[in-house]
Amino acid sequence: MKSSKTVTEKKLVPLAVPDVGEEEINEIRKVMGTGFLTEGATTKEFEKMVADYLGVKHALAVTSCTTGLHAVLECLDIKGQEVIVPDYTYPATAEAVVLAGGIPVLVDVDLDSMNMNTEILEEAYNDKMTVFSPVSWAGVPLEKEIYQKAKKLDLKMLEDSACSLGAKIGDDFVGKIADYSCFSFHPRKVITTGEGGMITTDDDEIAERCYSFKHFGAKGSSFETIGTNYKLSNVLSAIGVIQMKKIENIIQTRIEKAKIYHELLSKINNIKPAYVGENTRQTFQSYTCYVEKEEHRDKIRKALSDENIQSQIGTYALHLEPAYRNMKKIGNLGNSTKLFKNALTLPLHKNLTQEDQENICKIINKTLNN
Repeated sequence: MKSSKTVTEKKLVPLAVPDVGEEEINEIRKVMGTGFLTEGATTKEFEKMVADYLGVKHALAVTSCTTGLHAVLECLDIKGQEVIVPDYTYPATAEAVVLAGGIPVLVDVDLDSMNMNTEILEEAYNDKMTVFSPVSWAGVPLEKEIYQKAKKLDLKMLEDSACSLGAKIGDDFVGKIADYSCFSFHPRKVITTGEGGMITTDDDEIAERCYSFKHFGAKGSSFETIGTNYKLSNVLSAIGVIQMKKIENIIQTRIEKAKIYHELLSKINNIKPAYVGENTRQTFQSYTCYVEKEEHRDKIRKALSDENIQSQIGTYALHLEPAYRNMKKIGNLGNSTKLFKNALTLPLHKNLTQEDQENICKIINKTLNN
């Protein structure tokens, strides 16, 4: 008779853990007790908290960042127009343009910041364009100059700031600087409502149009335009109310753990730690480093997975995806391709210990330099 062996389970180190608990549950109970579950007073409270935090006139809660982007683009009426979007992004950025009847123009990104920059904008711009949609990816703010260049070109700027609530350029929050910004509250983001999003702007007219659009096109007691139902419920907004009270603590925890990664990874050859811009505060929604040794990113991911440690790529090079292959492109999108193949996102959350981080970096070092 064969003797059975006890297999020791390796500790799971998840990629992300939402910072939610009893406070959020209690707030949901309050909403449930009112019997009013759709958009209402709690959603208004959540919107006001975000607007006050960022210092903007308008914050409109929606079902996701994607639907927020779609709503703004519909209200800017971009049908038939070309809209510049980075190739290195989650598909939502370009999808919103298509949903609103626009034509995405895929452009490259900077290899270090993984964001569009001013030079790329100038190369892609033509005078028939009225709006462009850059991404402040992974909680890394865009460079300040791109906002200034957009104004000179008379381009409205819709920032896909899905990952960047709490990020700053100098003293100014992302969400305050662009004409329009959209945030995500997916569980991998800095704060979460499960699913949800927020549009922020100081533009009274577009805010009014977006409010109507997310309420089926209603204005007062009549329906003046075609809209849709992008309302965020009181139930999800209840989570957001508590999350907004925690946001600064959440961000500071992420920054502290990112510093540990930076110190550890700086000692390893063939990998660049996550980018940190000058005079900015990053949220490190994703801690994404760059593997300089070709064809080793996926080897690292396999080695981490073997130790029950989750990881992820950065994001997608859209022009390599079937749905986007025939879309208009500017240049060869070489940096986007490199990032898609070599960017590596490591676990970052409140439960991640320094021991976990040291172990992760040992595995990376061993895989890269064996």
